[in-house]
Amino acid sequence: MTVPLRLGTRGSALAMAQSGQVAEALTAATGRPVELVEVVTAGDRSSAPVHRLGVGVFVSALRDALTARTIDFAVHSYKDLPTAEAPGLHIAAVPPRQDPRDALVARDGRTLAELPPGATVGTGALRRTAQLHALGMQLVVTPVRGNVDTRLARVLGPDADLDAVVLARAGLARLGRTDEITETLDPMLMLPAPAQGALAVECRVDDPELVELLALLDHAPSRAAVTAERALLATLEAGCSAPVAAYAILAEGEPTGSGTEDEIVHEIYLRGAVISPDGTRDLRLSRTGTPADAAEIGKALAAELLDLGADSILGQDEQAGPGTQHIGSTG
Repeated sequence: MTVPLRLGTRGSALAMAQSGQVAEALTAATGRPVELVEVVTAGDRSSAPVHRLGVGVFVSALRDALTARTIDFAVHSYKDLPTAEAPGLHIAAVPPRQDPRDALVARDGRTLAELPPGATVGTGALRRTAQLHALGMQLVVTPVRGNVDTRLARVLGPDADLDAVVLARAGLARLGRTDEITETLDPMLMLPAPAQGALAVECRVDDPELVELLALLDHAPSRAAVTAERALLATLEAGCSAPVAAYAILAEGEPTGSGTEDEIVHEIYLRGAVISPDGTRDLRLSRTGTPADAAEIGKALAAELLDLGADSILGQDEQAGPGTQHIGSTG
């Protein structure tokens, strides 16, 4: 009998759901059985706001388990991963990405535009907080922690104390909870976090057989998109909880006209933003290129943002008050 591969995962309902989906896909593709191994991370044990916990807080315990060989591979929400590579570990697959947009769940089925001034909106991300403030709607934005059920209960439960929460649409989709979404937010209003909606399947470099097996789950367009987004994040030297947003789309370009059949050239369209926590400074730019140049596109867009003062926004104190210089936006 084949020994099951040990897949390390956080114990939340969302982590278990997405790890279970990866396990099923791997078994379907290879015939290898997979068992889930729960790993408790520092982020799971803390009730502090996410942006105060530090980069990689949901990741380090899983990587320690990989290094200690108590698990064979791990599944991460890609947006939680530090941008620096982990020695001895390898992202063997990026499965097809879920819709990376943010979603609003509000009382009485309201959309974002229907929320009145003073409405309380919960989110666990500084990026979302910054963009909500930048809308100028006079919303009261409050930090929230906990799993998806806990956050939804603060809007839809009997003891609800918020008017709305903003969550990643991908998480709700993986849990089969999209019916509770009252609006999927247009990226023009709420640009997603780099790699939001994507999973990273990670294993040890010194396990070439498993590297090869996991590569069967890799989705090249999804990998190219997150490569561009995370290159932007890394070049800005910002962590996964910083008020940085990025969204890459792969689209078909114009036929080249070469050969007997026109070859369709795909291109990446990358949008990036850096927003001050109070929403008064907002830089937005875009850049295009080919999937082969995904990392360079992200680096170049980050360099443009830095030239326009993104570093001063990223270094701004979270409690900066109104009146901070407004830089504007392009792209």
